[in-house]
Amino acid sequence: MILEVAMLTVHAGQERAFEEAMAQAAPVIASARGYLRHELRRCVETPGRYLLLVQWETLEAHTVGFRGSPAFAKWRELIGGFFAVAPAVEHYEHVLTWPEKKS
Repeated sequence: MILEVAMLTVHAGQERAFEEAMAQAAPVIASARGYLRHELRRCVETPGRYLLLVQWETLEAHTVGFRGSPAFAKWRELIGGFFAVAPAVEHYEHVLTWPEKKS
């Protein structure tokens, strides 16, 4: 499993509209092959800053499959206009979970 982490900064005053657009865009990304789940988190300290966490089966499911699909164009159409700066996107793989569950 790959975790996509995207730092999003939206234009001031557009937070509510952005969150509504993200709710509309949710089924678009959810329809992608290799998509597992996602969540959006709002920053407490910095207005207009969000963290988008998306779980993918593989890196390629995101970078090739979704980004190369018509669904990505629709996704960007719904949310792209809200970004004050280009999103910073990185991908992470699991290393450790703590505490370890006991059997």
